[in-house]
Amino acid sequence: MNKLYISAAVVSILAIGLYSYLSKEKSDPADRDVFPPEDISQEETAEESVFPAERDGERAPAEIIAQDLDIPWEMVFLPDKSLLITERPGNLVRIRPDSREKILISGVAHRGEGGLLGMALDPDFENNKYLYLYMTTAQGGGFSNRVERYVFDPGNNFLSERTEIIADIPGAIYHDGGRIAFGPDGFLYISTGDAGRENLAQDTKSLAGKILRIMKDGSIPGDNPFGNAVYSYGHRNVQGISWDGEGRLWATEHGRSGVLSGYDELNLIEKGANYGWPVIQGDETREGMENPVIHSGSSTTWAPSGSAYFGGSIFFAGLRGETLYEYKIDENRLEEHFSKEFGRLRAVSAGADGSLYILTNNTDGRGDPKSGDDKIIRINIIP
Repeated sequence: MNKLYISAAVVSILAIGLYSYLSKEKSDPADRDVFPPEDISQEETAEESVFPAERDGERAPAEIIAQDLDIPWEMVFLPDKSLLITERPGNLVRIRPDSREKILISGVAHRGEGGLLGMALDPDFENNKYLYLYMTTAQGGGFSNRVERYVFDPGNNFLSERTEIIADIPGAIYHDGGRIAFGPDGFLYISTGDAGRENLAQDTKSLAGKILRIMKDGSIPGDNPFGNAVYSYGHRNVQGISWDGEGRLWATEHGRSGVLSGYDELNLIEKGANYGWPVIQGDETREGMENPVIHSGSSTTWAPSGSAYFGGSIFFAGLRGETLYEYKIDENRLEEHFSKEFGRLRAVSAGADGSLYILTNNTDGRGDPKSGDDKIIRINIIP
């Protein structure tokens, strides 16, 4: 059985001693086209492996990989193992041990929970260099979400060939969904929120409150259940999607808010299935509607966000719960890690180095920022 080890003291020391990153850059408020970034590195280091996990032959239990991020939302690894991060104000940030480069994405509307959100690399990225971004935009006095595709030149950190893939996903200050990822079938999956209009979740003609599935160019797969982009429906606000070792799709979903907060969900997603919002929640049942695999109950709030499959478990980040949750699939059991250690957690990703990477989310006005927030933290899993 794997165990996760962490020490707040170790993290504090590592934050000071292992990595000396630059102060946070503020986004340029001007709305302009994407541009080659300014390299703000202080010095180059010689032929060092990207984010080395060992120091003097010992594997550190936790390391702060980067800090002073501006409301980060998603992270992906490039083929050279450097990291790309989206920041909600509209920044695409590339992070390496010796440098940090930023590209501003024009047209992003950062209001409430919206902004520059999900990101995915094309499965054939090494050949076509396609990068997909999910973003909130201003539209007709309100908001709308869309997915755009770019060609990303990793050698020069430059975006080109901006192409709209899918648009007119209902948006709002709250409940914008935003996670995107390619599935084992090669299609792009997109999680959306109900945009504060909960009845849209039950309308299979609307893109709100859904998990969508499209082809790389935005066209609709012939076997989609409703003849449009909708793959599953009856969702309130899905912010995490991941596939297990058997190729099954799992999704984390925010439950009700406010005084009646609770009933956050982890769902096993089937094509064409209805997950009940706003008709049922928790253990309530209705013919033709699916229950979650697990939920938080009426007195606990996870506010689950990004998720990753790792070592037989679905790990997912907790915002209000301020916890990294682990659902052990075979044991049908939920475990908690690092509760209240790092504050609000937005995303979790499994690295090829055998570690988990987490993003904190303490700088958007809802958290309690500490020195260096927001951060990327690598968690080493030690047998």
